[in-house]
Amino acid sequence: QVQLVESGGGLVQPGGSLRLSCVAFGTIFSINTMGWYRQAPGKQRELVATISSGGRTNYADSVKGRFTISRDNAKNTVSLQMNSLKPEDAALYYCNADVRLYKGYADMNYWGEGTLVTVSS
Repeated sequence: QVQLVESGGGLVQPGGSLRLSCVAFGTIFSINTMGWYRQAPGKQRELVATISSGGRTNYADSVKGRFTISRDNAKNTVSLQMNSLKPEDAALYYCNADVRLYKGYADMNYWGEGTLVTVSS
């Protein structure tokens, strides 16, 4: 009923920048928290950043000061501006959202399929 579609991944040199975007499609009454998570090979999925519907943000310590999360509630999108990228930022980045399908219903959590970020010279 809801799809999250990420875009913007790719190959970038250390110190470079990328901007990830995610759009939510489907039956949507409202979206609460949206966020980005990442998973590197051999590691667990970890939180990168989240943003509430009111704009309150939360970042992993490892990305504070380098990454900025933003959202457009009217377009059901969330973006992640990544600057000063490091090799350790390389991972599959997943979009996540708590979506309310209908008024009065509980939020349901959805994941995108991921977009790959490679940081290498």
